[in-house]
Amino acid sequence: MSVAYVIHFTVRDGQRERFLRLLTDVLYAMAHEVNYRGAVLHEDPADPNRFLLHEVWADHDDVVKVQIHRSYRREWHEALRELLDGDRTIEVWRPVAFPTSAPEMARLAMRRL
Repeated sequence: MSVAYVIHFTVRDGQRERFLRLLTDVLYAMAHEVNYRGAVLHEDPADPNRFLLHEVWADHDDVVKVQIHRSYRREWHEALRELLDGDRTIEVWRPVAFPTSAPEMARLAMRRL
C-alpha cells in the first residue's frame, strides 16, 4: 500500500541555496527508485525559508529499511543540522486518491511491470 510523507523544513538564514541544492540532488536521485511514486517540494510564499516536501512511495517498510539509507542521501543527512533552524517534522499519510495525467499513468504502469 502506498505511503505519503509530508515533511516541514525551516531553513536557517544563509542556507537556502545549499538546502535546495542538496535536497534537489536527493529528489532527482530517488526518482529512479522502483518504489518511488512522486514528490513535490513547496515553498511558503510568505517565508522563503520554509518548505514542505510531499513524497509518495509504494511501501513504508522499503522507505524505512532501504531508501533512507541510500548513499545518495548521505551528504543531505549530514548537513541537516547546519541547514535547518530546528528539527524537521515528518508526517506519515495514506494516499486515497492519486489523480494524474493519462501519460503519467501509463508511465507509472510501465514501471510496475
